[in-house]
Amino acid sequence: MKVEKERQMPPNQKPIKGILRWGIDHPGIVKELPKINREKWVLTIDGQIKHPLKLRWLDFLKMPQTRIVSDFHCVEGWSVLDCVWEGVLFITIMALVKPNMDGRYVWFECADGYTTSLTIEDLNHDDVILAHKLNDEDLPPPLGGPVRLVVPQKYAYKSPMWITRITFMEDKRLGYWESGIYSDSADIWKNDRYRK
Repeated sequence: MKVEKERQMPPNQKPIKGILRWGIDHPGIVKELPKINREKWVLTIDGQIKHPLKLRWLDFLKMPQTRIVSDFHCVEGWSVLDCVWEGVLFITIMALVKPNMDGRYVWFECADGYTTSLTIEDLNHDDVILAHKLNDEDLPPPLGGPVRLVVPQKYAYKSPMWITRITFMEDKRLGYWESGIYSDSADIWKNDRYRK
């Protein structure tokens, strides 16, 4: 008889079933869902890079697509396990735009005004993805569609939804939540939730 090893969860996280509770809870940011027409959506990638880029929806879909399976952890203490994401790996984007030596931080802007930043090191993993599908379906608007970033080793506020701009920068900037109550590191394994 095969005995399954108990899954290791980050500290103080509890799995929830399905995505029933997984919706929008961004007071002060989202009053209503951004209305984004995919055919008019543009992702601008600029800053400290050799090849600035503007990707339209069909351009994005023509890029190499990857599927990854990862868990999704909210800073509120709930987790959704075994999410199947499909999209473009962030390392693919970096290989295309070629960050300069000075571009050590990456700033994300979203259609609802939300912002966050991560280091190149945070993003330089084979499970960090700009996702447009979840569990074989188009990513729905309440979960960040048409495109959101997914960074599995960070709390979800580092996985911005409705992305419209990615800027490689020399200096670190704190995003919406990091300027307020939440930690900039957002390390799920260190239980690093709140700004000190």
